[in-house]
Amino acid sequence: MPVRIHTFVLGPLETNAYALRDGGECWAVDPGMGSADLVRFLRREGTAPSRILLTHGHGDHIAGVPELRKAFPNVRVCCPAADAHMLADAEANLSGAFGFSFTVGRPDELISPGAAMALGESSWQVLDTSGHTPGGVSYYCAQAGAVLTGDSLFAGGIGRFDIPGADGQALLRNIRDKLLTLPPTTRVLPGHGPETTIGEELRNNPFLSGV
Repeated sequence: MPVRIHTFVLGPLETNAYALRDGGECWAVDPGMGSADLVRFLRREGTAPSRILLTHGHGDHIAGVPELRKAFPNVRVCCPAADAHMLADAEANLSGAFGFSFTVGRPDELISPGAAMALGESSWQVLDTSGHTPGGVSYYCAQAGAVLTGDSLFAGGIGRFDIPGADGQALLRNIRDKLLTLPPTTRVLPGHGPETTIGEELRNNPFLSGV
């Protein structure tokens, strides 16, 4: 059975969270504010995620971590190493800037670019797509033909780099070297907005002309 990817649009910032399933195994990705729909789906399907993967440490991508930890006590929170401090710092995760000011505890596992993780029969590669945040990563699965890009690459856009900890040159370099080199048919599943493909962004993303 192929990898199944389920999308949930959560919270006032319409953050895309994902449930990844391969066989009887499951991960949750970027649970945002108001993750009740994600929790209900997982319970209805009779599956408990073994991991919560975070693409980066901003508040709208981590807010649902406590809710998932409560619902699934054995789940392990996996965070890019360079963003780990953001989970325990409302100023660093920018939740304070949006009037929420929350923290979600410490990660259970630190993720570094170049790592590979197995979900059932599928392998997920951790790609360095930092620049929107110091440690931002994307998760690529060749078997699924998909990459989860967080806030690095969107349909017709890229992540903001006018915020604390961001580096626009690094972001564009990593998009060019780590994402645009993937097969053109690769599905891009971003942190906000609609799905796209690498080929579509190569052709039409105005931020990527000449990179």
